[in-house]
Amino acid sequence: MTATIRVLVADDHIPTRAGVRLALEGNGFVVCAEAGGAEEAIAAAERERPDLCLLDIKMPGNGIVAAAEIKLRLPDTVIVMLTISRDDADLFESLQVGASGYLLKDTPPARLPLALKGVLDGEAPLPRSLTARLIEEFRSRERSRALKSVLRARDVRLSEREWEVLELLGGGLVTSEIAERLGVSAATVRSHVHGILKKLRVPDRKSAIRLLQGRAEAPVR
Repeated sequence: MTATIRVLVADDHIPTRAGVRLALEGNGFVVCAEAGGAEEAIAAAERERPDLCLLDIKMPGNGIVAAAEIKLRLPDTVIVMLTISRDDADLFESLQVGASGYLLKDTPPARLPLALKGVLDGEAPLPRSLTARLIEEFRSRERSRALKSVLRARDVRLSEREWEVLELLGGGLVTSEIAERLGVSAATVRSHVHGILKKLRVPDRKSAIRLLQGRAEAPVR
């Protein structure tokens, strides 16, 4: 006989907690505790030691703060965020503090038990709308690591702003887009690009991007 999965549900919206309980109980889960805020959730998790914590990000005290503290105290407890937030910053921060999944509150009730069982089996449910941003964030970090390696090999030192401009160039942005992203003029961006090319000893932007991607040519002397 399969063991019942014990779940802590934390959300300051009582009807939401009732809906989650209704969706889970009778489908292999039992809600062992409910909480309306971060501090209450942390205390309930430490008291009940649930298999899984389902936390709302925007509840009083912040669900991400609760997730970090619960993961610190109960590292074997699985944490999933259940939220209305489609903000990629919330997604990244949730994963960084130890959440294993990120579900939106418009997830169909019938799908919720399946998604949570998937998490316990090692899957990582994420909204499709945010998956692309997560992939781009991963690629951006990979580009940054590759570039740092190349710069160390060439003994090149860029300013913080030059570094930002180069990373945005590597992400495919043009001058006007970089200017808008950084809140500076196009002329300022072009000036930074000129300085970057000079420091990298490459003739043009395409060469700088190839360098960023690890497909560098011999430096121009």
